[in-house]
Amino acid sequence: MRVVVFFDLPTETAEERRDYRRFRAALLKNGFFMMQESVYSKIILNTAANVIKETVRKLKTGKGLIQMLTVTERQFENMEFVLGKKQSTVVDTAERLVVL
Repeated sequence: MRVVVFFDLPTETAEERRDYRRFRAALLKNGFFMMQESVYSKIILNTAANVIKETVRKLKTGKGLIQMLTVTERQFENMEFVLGKKQSTVVDTAERLVVL
């Protein structure tokens, strides 16, 4: 299973930025990895889901929104990735000079 944490924390004041950094650092310390900005995920055993979610609840800050979603590995692997324009590093014209 996986626990996915989504958060939107304010960063307008110095105190809010400090709370944001502490929350993010605590997620990393607890084994979460960043999927994208403000979305973190952790692989867990089924029995550990409630413990991990309680740990995240204890990390809450004074302001902002934190959401958690528990999904199975099968559900997680069915995630669809939609990307923007494909970037290519292949030089296919004589107009550019590449120095290696």
